Amino acid sequence: MTPFDGVVGHRSVIALLEDEIARPAQGYLFVGPSNVGKSTIARRFAAALLCGDDQGCFGRAVNGRHPDLVLVEPEGRASITVDQARSVVSQASLTPLEADRKVFLFEEGGMMNDEAANALLKTLEEPAPSSLFIIVAETEDQLPETVASRCRTVVFGRVGEDEVTAGLVDLGIDEEQAQEAAGIAGGRPGLAVALATNQEVAEFRRLWLSVPLRIGEYPGEAFLLAQEAMEATEPLLVALKDRQDQQRDLLGEDAPRSLRDRQTRDLKRATDALHVTGLEILASYYRDVAAAQFGSAVRNTDVPVAALSSVSPRQAIASAGLVLDAIDALNANQRPQLAFANLFAQLSADA
Repeated sequence: MTPFDGVVGHRSVIALLEDEIARPAQGYLFVGPSNVGKSTIARRFAAALLCGDDQGCFGRAVNGRHPDLVLVEPEGRASITVDQARSVVSQASLTPLEADRKVFLFEEGGMMNDEAANALLKTLEEPAPSSLFIIVAETEDQLPETVASRCRTVVFGRVGEDEVTAGLVDLGIDEEQAQEAAGIAGGRPGLAVALATNQEVAEFRRLWLSVPLRIGEYPGEAFLLAQEAMEATEPLLVALKDRQDQQRDLLGEDAPRSLRDRQTRDLKRATDALHVTGLEILASYYRDVAAAQFGSAVRNTDVPVAALSSVSPRQAIASAGLVLDAIDALNANQRPQLAFANLFAQLSADA
């Protein structure tokens, strides 16, 4: 067994980290899009650094129950605060209890505020030999340059659809369902795993591919279609919500408030990822319209040929641009239903 058995994708990153285990740096910054598996790999890397080949120890560390693994999480739904950073600085000077080192893992490092980052900077510049830091964020820009520059950056990209499908099949998922989940997940293995056993995956994809044929000339129709797109996301979140309920039930009254706060953030990230994924599916439709009319291969082979000739390639490219603008609007925290409705109204006006 290796520390990364069962992880879907990221072969080159995993090979790099396996080489790092023997002689690790003092600080790492894992960056990449949400739901691509950064936190999963970070937790396993931390466990390998603490436990080596001891599987019992490794299991405890992966589950966050190792005394030398310090998980630094945001307080509530806000941020990692300066008081938390000062606590980390204090703990970093202490002798490890079981392992040869202490590992400080910031799985949501992008939520570290400037004061906290500045408080941590001195420790990152001159760390104790027995302390190691792993910070997970979506981009380096989420952290002050002074902090990012003290860490070895490991970049995670999206994973190819075929690789995600193969990884899901290796996990025991039916191949057809694996292909559906991989197609919707848009290169995000974490999201693909969450979707892989959900029967509503195909319906979600069908709804977004049907949007160009259903947009109407009246604004009210755009809002109704936006509401339908929002509702199509809910069934895909049921499995995640069930797992979260099981986590809380397992701990019972001992479940900390921080767990519920973390689950709330996880659910929001998964919802945001599905909203972006829906728009990416819609953009792929317009890409196929242009490709089909120029004699190139299409991605969505189940879309009728007649539908792919309903608009001109020039119009399809313009529509795809509007979809990408809507993704930017979501990333700028515009309300999803409003972003969808605005988009559908624009697509209708341009039809």
